Amino acid sequence: MTQVAQAARALGWRTPAVIILCGCLISLLGFGPRSAFGFFLTPMSQANGWGRDVFALAFALQNLLWGIGQPFAGAVADRFGMLRVLGIGALMYAAGLALMAYTTSPITLQVTAGVLVGFGLSGCSFNLVIAAFGKLLPERYRGLAIGAGTAAGSFGQFLFAPFGVALIDNVGWQHALLVFSSLLLLIVPLALALATPPNSPGKAGVAQPQSLTSALAEAFGHRSYVLLVFGFFTCGFQLAFITLHLPSYLIDRGLSAQVGGWALATIGLFNIIGSISVGWLSTRYPRRYLLALNYFLRAVFIAAFVLLPASPVTTLLFAAGMGLMWLSTVPPTSGLVSLMFGTRWLATLYGFAFFSHQVGGFLGAWMGGLLYERTGSYDIVWWLAVAFGLLSAVINLPIEEKPVLRAAPAAA
Repeated sequence: MTQVAQAARALGWRTPAVIILCGCLISLLGFGPRSAFGFFLTPMSQANGWGRDVFALAFALQNLLWGIGQPFAGAVADRFGMLRVLGIGALMYAAGLALMAYTTSPITLQVTAGVLVGFGLSGCSFNLVIAAFGKLLPERYRGLAIGAGTAAGSFGQFLFAPFGVALIDNVGWQHALLVFSSLLLLIVPLALALATPPNSPGKAGVAQPQSLTSALAEAFGHRSYVLLVFGFFTCGFQLAFITLHLPSYLIDRGLSAQVGGWALATIGLFNIIGSISVGWLSTRYPRRYLLALNYFLRAVFIAAFVLLPASPVTTLLFAAGMGLMWLSTVPPTSGLVSLMFGTRWLATLYGFAFFSHQVGGFLGAWMGGLLYERTGSYDIVWWLAVAFGLLSAVINLPIEEKPVLRAAPAAA
């Protein structure tokens, strides 16, 4: 108890408002540059003589490694605290973007945009911000804070999409990457507000600490968690495909790069509304129904977008509709993990759910480039996104929203 009191006195400046503000800024900076990657596909491919599949593979690798690294980053953060994980992740992310500016071969692109950025994201993305909110904030703040942290990532997309287009047009894609890299370094000081104490056997309030192995066995033996993990795959598939390939898809259909920039910006803007709204709704309505409705409506919007003639109006309407649902899966998903298993291993267990999300992202990004080079069209992947949306809507309905039963429960 003395150690906890000392820590509280030493970090007394970290009020809920400060924690939420700094966490939201980290989400904004972490998600922003990565969401603008689609605008680098065409200029980098043209400069180096690559097909779209080369850049798509690097972006897909980034998604996969972000997913693979997330559970490990979460486990380290749960065990040793958030600060060092956020700082190291930001430095890796910034290094990947800076070195990406000087990439001239597919291998170096995969190392920089794929490996460094992917593992960097696993250490400083909004996923750890959400876990930090769950650990640091009182219960009454969590739902809204998680929605705000998710929305901040979307606001980063809203800012960085047109900002990235403007930078590429005015100073070139290489300098644009260097500017993005420099901005990411701001995460390091902001992470001080999200520092969490390490887990220890003698931690006050925990009668019988649960080991990581026990937590994983419990989660993967729980039917509702497994369904949640499988459903999250669709979210990653749809988001990665649209983020990377929508700008090029619009150009193929006769629209300008600026329309693509404003489309991604519109997604980010409307997801601010969607994420905060769903964060609030998830404290009042069954989360499984919110997830099922989200996936169903995504399928409807994607199908309508593909079938309707391409125009700036239909594109922006599609972007607004998808924006309301873009990251709105995150508050109910993280909330369900917290409800079922508590917050002790929240970053780790949500990290494994996010791994499924990123496997979907890998396939969505990679298949988009691969099938485009094979068929000259994105149609197959669009319709896969529709089918996965309908499937995930069904998968989430049987989830049980209640804490797991334990023989000797530990306080969260």
